Parts: sequence; structure tokens; C-alpha cells
Amino acid sequence: MIIWINGGFGAGKTTLAEELHRRLPDAVVYNPEDVGIMLWKWMRPNDDFQDLPSWRELVVATALSLRRHHAETLIVPMSLIRDAYRAEILGGLAHAGEEVLQVFLEADAGVLRERVDARVGIPANPGANQSAREWALSRVDAAVAAATRQPAGTLLLRSDRLTPAELADEVLAAAGLSQAHGDGKRMR
Repeated sequence: MIIWINGGFGAGKTTLAEELHRRLPDAVVYNPEDVGIMLWKWMRPNDDFQDLPSWRELVVATALSLRRHHAETLIVPMSLIRDAYRAEILGGLAHAGEEVLQVFLEADAGVLRERVDARVGIPANPGANQSAREWALSRVDAAVAAATRQPAGTLLLRSDRLTPAELADEVLAAAGLSQAHGDGKRMR
């Protein structure tokens, strides 16, 4: 199974992925951002590597290869806010026969902004940190709006109301890997 953790910057995707990995130590955590960074080594960076068709294609191919050769469970923390990109990537995985649990972490815009502002960056490069922070903040409203456009079957969880442990309980229950408890879950 592939557990794809979607949501805005600051929603808690990485924290949830870490908690799931702690509970599923044989799973592989795959961050597609690394594919974008790799592509930018070979070509001029643009505003968003998700706009590169090569990125979307390689994200699917890498996930399939990791699942086939290295992991029964793949945990993928990656924002896919644009509907077309989400459909292309997650649809490509499903078309290849992968079982994909789509999780979308919702949070109020103010909470997302506070979390992004609180991030500790690279001390040696404050200029890059500020640029990355501004870029993430500019996408908060789009991420909040994206929660209302998730496809049927998406597990929507409020990361501003549940702890990382409670979120993991909900995800594992939805994946059929554990008994869940707590509230804040709804399936779309």
C-alpha cells in the first residue's frame, strides 16, 4: 500500500510520516521533493518543480520501483494542491495497480501560517530561509481551498485538532493496519 499524505505547508505531513514510520519501521518514507531537487541540479530551477512533467512522471516511477523492490508499505508526505497534478500522480499509481490511501491534512489558514513562520531554517542561509518561508506562505490559501476538492475516498483529518499519534491511529485504521480511536475523521 502507498499512504500519500497531502496537505498544505505546515499541515504536519512530515510529522505524521515520522509517526507512521515509527509504528511501521519496515515501511519506506519517500519524499518526492528529493526528485525535484535532483531535477533542479540538471536544469534551471523554476518557481515550482511540480510544474515539470518530468517531476510528475519520475515521482510515479520512483514510487512504483520502491514499492516493487523495497517496501510493502510506502509513506509519501507531499503536497499535491493542484487537482490536475494530484490526479496525474495518484491516478498513475492506481492505474499501475497500487493501492493508494489518500490522506489530506486540513488545518485553518492561521494555524498553517503560524507553523510555517515557526519553522527553523538553515542558520547559515537566512536569505534562502526567508524566501522559502514567503513561498510557502503564498500557498496557504490554495491549500486550505484544496481540502474541499479532494476526491471520494480521501481521508480528511484535522491536523490542528488531533495530535500526531491520533492522526496516525486514524491513518492506520483506514489502511486496515490498526484499530483507530479518537475523532476528527471523515471520508469524502
